[in-house]
Amino acid sequence: MADSRERIRGPPRDGREFFTSPRQVLRRLMLLSEGRQYREAAGVVGRLGPSVLRSVIAELPIDLLLEHLPHSAYLLESFFTRLLTLNPSPKPEVPIEEVVWQLVRLFSHPQESGMRQRCSKLIQAISQFEPNLRHTLRDRRKSFDNAVRGLGVHGLTTDPAGHLISLHVALKTELQRHIDIYKMAIHKLEELNTSITNQDPAHSSHQRLLAINYGDIQQRLIANKTLLTMVDKPALKQLAFLVDNLSQRVENDKEVLKCVGQIKRLDGQACIEKRSAAGLLMNFAQGCETVLQLMGPESVPTSNGSGSSSCSDGYHSDDSANEETSEMVNQYRILYMENRADALEALDGLSQLKHVQDLKAKILFSIIVLSFRLCHGLRERKVMEVRRTLNCPLDSSNEIALALDRSVRAHLHETANTFPVGEIERSVFSQVLSTLHEYPSLESCPALTHFVSSSVRLAWRMINQKSPYFLDNDFNLGFLRPEKHDRHPQADRRSDLIKSFLWPALMQNNHCVFKAVVAT
Repeated sequence: MADSRERIRGPPRDGREFFTSPRQVLRRLMLLSEGRQYREAAGVVGRLGPSVLRSVIAELPIDLLLEHLPHSAYLLESFFTRLLTLNPSPKPEVPIEEVVWQLVRLFSHPQESGMRQRCSKLIQAISQFEPNLRHTLRDRRKSFDNAVRGLGVHGLTTDPAGHLISLHVALKTELQRHIDIYKMAIHKLEELNTSITNQDPAHSSHQRLLAINYGDIQQRLIANKTLLTMVDKPALKQLAFLVDNLSQRVENDKEVLKCVGQIKRLDGQACIEKRSAAGLLMNFAQGCETVLQLMGPESVPTSNGSGSSSCSDGYHSDDSANEETSEMVNQYRILYMENRADALEALDGLSQLKHVQDLKAKILFSIIVLSFRLCHGLRERKVMEVRRTLNCPLDSSNEIALALDRSVRAHLHETANTFPVGEIERSVFSQVLSTLHEYPSLESCPALTHFVSSSVRLAWRMINQKSPYFLDNDFNLGFLRPEKHDRHPQADRRSDLIKSFLWPALMQNNHCVFKAVVAT
């Protein structure tokens, strides 16, 4: 036992063979690690030359050190610190992502006392050795956050009467309505076309069409108008909205399963079958956030020109970003306080809505929620379109693909004020009209059109910020929570039970920056 301890603690007197033979260095590091003498092992690494260091890293069983984190953090840090000091060229291949994701896994679980302090220097050394890992972590954290938000859109939808029902019931009802109308249309076509079922193609030649008389044209118009009236009904336009909703839910669930699969590969002990997906994703998002925080502030290269910007990626400095954040939240407040009030006043003037007071508030609430949802979908489609154009796999998560995504998002951020969003405005307005087809006067309400335009344009700017804004999709009618709900001035102050949502809460970085307005 004494001999074994002597082998661990006592290096050869001359030290030459020890510091020049990679095999001897590796053996000594393993012996010290087995005895959990990581500081002594780090001292050995700190005296290695470039060639020996490269050979040792190539043979180092990194998985054994990762299993002993956070205790082995000191030794792992010494490797990255020594690499930074020697700066060998080319860089040796280090399984640095394995180290980072092991740290993320550790910080996603309840932490040991002092673990942040033990791992902070290791994480800072990693961020200096491979700065691009910061972007990878941010993207992965955002994907986890987006997946959690996607879980919240599987709630109830509205039927043409404005009642809340499940999406499957709404689809079944809508499809049955289509079937009934299409059966009637087919029957009508059979009545109209009994005499021309096997018509000679020559009868539809250009010369024959120019030779038909007034009575034939009149009869053709009546037949086509009858068919158009049957199949071009506002009630039939609800199906497109429901299909889009279903498509969004499918994509959201695919993203959730993709993220959970990534976590399963990172942490074989995650027990994904027994844990809620949201809890699992939020824990790993928090792990990513903790590692990002411990990396410290991102170093930005300074520009030589006095008048040039210091931000090469197109984003603003911290001061201007803070000013823009305050301005964006203020615009959201104005949309609620002023634009919404103008739209409500205009809706009050519509005779068809005179006796449905609650419906008017629900219309405006639906518009702002739908605006954010469709703008988010448009942004993701634009990112995917660039990938398709450049033949980049849609499910790729390598650094080149992620860098491409960041460039597209940076461009969308810079052009947010001028980007054409007329398609989204028309889509929001048409979905509202098709859902409320029994109130045709909505189509000729200028204030409502203006409110849709203002909502969509602000939503597009907000979701394309460097730190995107999103709406809190938790619309459960539970009890009022002061940290995220504001009671409407005309609501019942004796009750804390929420009866309805009048305006959604605005979130940024999982913090509420504008509380939801609720009626109690």
